[in-house]
Amino acid sequence: MSELPLLHLQGSPYRQGVQHGRRLRRQIETNIEVYRSRMLTSGLKENELTERAQRFLGLFTREDAGYRAIMDGIAEGSGQQILDIALLNARYELLYSAWSEFGKPTAESIRGECTSFGGPDGVFVDGGTHIGQNWDWFTGVEGALVQWKAGETTVLGFTEAGVAGAKIGINSAGLGLCINGLGASVDDWRIDSVPLHLRTWRVLQSTDLQQAIGHALAPRPACSANFFVGSAADGVATVETSPVGSRVIYQTGQGPLVHANHFRDPEALGVFESWLQSGRVSTFHRCERMETLLAKEAPVSVERLHAAMRDHDGGPIAICRHPVESDPEELRTHTALAVHLELDSQRFSYTWGPPCESEFSTVAL
Repeated sequence: MSELPLLHLQGSPYRQGVQHGRRLRRQIETNIEVYRSRMLTSGLKENELTERAQRFLGLFTREDAGYRAIMDGIAEGSGQQILDIALLNARYELLYSAWSEFGKPTAESIRGECTSFGGPDGVFVDGGTHIGQNWDWFTGVEGALVQWKAGETTVLGFTEAGVAGAKIGINSAGLGLCINGLGASVDDWRIDSVPLHLRTWRVLQSTDLQQAIGHALAPRPACSANFFVGSAADGVATVETSPVGSRVIYQTGQGPLVHANHFRDPEALGVFESWLQSGRVSTFHRCERMETLLAKEAPVSVERLHAAMRDHDGGPIAICRHPVESDPEELRTHTALAVHLELDSQRFSYTWGPPCESEFSTVAL
């Protein structure tokens, strides 16, 4: 495993973006190529990519001047067009709505995405609140760790090169965030709402659990998603969101809360998970397997937790994922990032690549 670059961003939002763009210039160029290819494979055409990226650029501008300034800085620092930076920052809505619109390229092409977990003080041997996940995604995507200050709050998180802010991380107020992709037939890129990556940026700058949940609960998001939020002071909750409604599930009982890539109770929100009709059973296997493995020990030790994150039961649909050579290269996925966040001690431990291939590296605020 290679360690991720760590960027300490300073100054105004625009200056932070310039620093991001300059430091990750090559990686941003790679991500633009990767995501344009994946979006075209999903069924979109070149003119549709331009139209949709332009529309999301307008949304970012309308919703948050600071976030838009970071995007402008990234474009300047990396030498890329602002529409391509908008495409990266809106890649969640662009890809997920395309998959809902056109269907997956093949029924087996994406066997799963993310398995999140967490619990408050008492659930883990080391004490305090812990959350984390295996982030399963396309091979070839470039990432980085970024650290910045929002007022008096310092944030440390993972981002894909070219995406402003961070999507998985911790802050000095004891907050942490992981994410899971969800899908429903009602997902639609044309819905005017706060894009996912803008919401994750806001969540990670929150100072308490309810504020973080409030940012996750943007009204009528274009695409379904799950926000797995933890607080050193207030415990753990997972926030399922969709265009037709959202639901907050709090951790209760003695064991960890676990979430993968399906709504835990789709009928509660009235959503139809069209993706699951294509044999996308990996999400059920990973969720149940993680719950089973973590239930074997109470409280859960770090050794047990990391062993669960490295579990290969189920092969291609396992918690620890590896590329399937029979898949077309542009559709191969793997566990790109494994992350374990200790919110009380503000420690970010990760592997870049499948966790079975290396030991965890730790960065502390």
